[in-house]
Amino acid sequence: MIPPGRPKGESPSARREGNPVSSLLLLAGRTAADHIQRNGLRPQDIGCVPAAAGGPKGLALIPLDRRLFGAGGWLREVPLDLVGASIGAWRMFCAAQVDADAALTRLSDGYVAQRFGRKPTPQEVSDECRKLARAVLGDSGWPALRAPASVLVLTTRARGVLQGTASRTAFAQAALANAMSRRRLAAHMERVVFAHGTPRLLHAQLPPFDPFGLRVVPLTRDNAEDALLASGSIPLVCDPVCNPVGAPCGDYWDGGLIDYHLLLPYGAPRHDAAPANRRLVLYPHFVPHVTPGWLDKFLPWRRQARAHPWLSNMLLVAPSPALLARLPNGKLPDRQDFYRYGLDHAGRERAWRRAIGECERFADEALAWLERPDPSVLRPL
Repeated sequence: MIPPGRPKGESPSARREGNPVSSLLLLAGRTAADHIQRNGLRPQDIGCVPAAAGGPKGLALIPLDRRLFGAGGWLREVPLDLVGASIGAWRMFCAAQVDADAALTRLSDGYVAQRFGRKPTPQEVSDECRKLARAVLGDSGWPALRAPASVLVLTTRARGVLQGTASRTAFAQAALANAMSRRRLAAHMERVVFAHGTPRLLHAQLPPFDPFGLRVVPLTRDNAEDALLASGSIPLVCDPVCNPVGAPCGDYWDGGLIDYHLLLPYGAPRHDAAPANRRLVLYPHFVPHVTPGWLDKFLPWRRQARAHPWLSNMLLVAPSPALLARLPNGKLPDRQDFYRYGLDHAGRERAWRRAIGECERFADEALAWLERPDPSVLRPL
């Protein structure tokens, strides 16, 4: 059982010892909490690592990515599904590489170094994002990937009034449909997953689990750049990616439109991999809750999927309010910083690099807890 009502993930023993988890919050679904209480936690217990959309917020998690997937990382040799949308897809593709440390450095440095004028056009933003996709892929265009890892890049394919148009009116219609119900949004958007390896989470044999469908397309050298770019292409900010190789024809957008924080059927493994059903989901996240789609973050009644059965086997690790208070402007980097700092690019870059540096403490505490888990600090997810 998770002790109820404990503030900010803190246990009495942690308070007596100076709170060794002061920089992080730890939340667990019922199955995950029971497993950790009874068995502790080993790398082999983890079967999936999701990575949310969220733009610059994802930079805060790169220090932990290094400790999990870099040289000697805690999850380095474990067979995993690495699934992400937008910057989460870029992080997970880096994590799957043989030289994950170098790939994560390229992503972090490239993302921080982005520079735009006062009013960049969608084409200009897309050009910068394509540079990031190429940085993730490295000079060869298709880096060596670790055999145990499966990589899933989530994208959104436009349909209905959105196909062939990027107008504010069309997206307003989609937003109105979503406010009425997630099911209605599916008339405008379809989920397409570009997958490399043998995923247990999202695969072609998986029965339908929501109205957005599931098209699985092989992720290859020929379409990787477009898939990564599409996964991070924000409507009205970027241009769409059209007709990626091997995928159904159409306009492709940010995977976070459908799967913002990746509320997915984590307890539904491949039929030929039943043991995965007992493996846990480790979710390094930048907030202590899971919001289904990007448009849902504007709807208070849908922003947090509390006690959702798909979250039962999940362990979520997020920065604590104490850590956030130490960051520049008291928050994680976000897209609003491009407007906050305007043409003061050097000031924004300093703030973001300082935030990433502060999150080294978060990464250290998270790894220390994973190696010696204390169930008493877990809060219910």
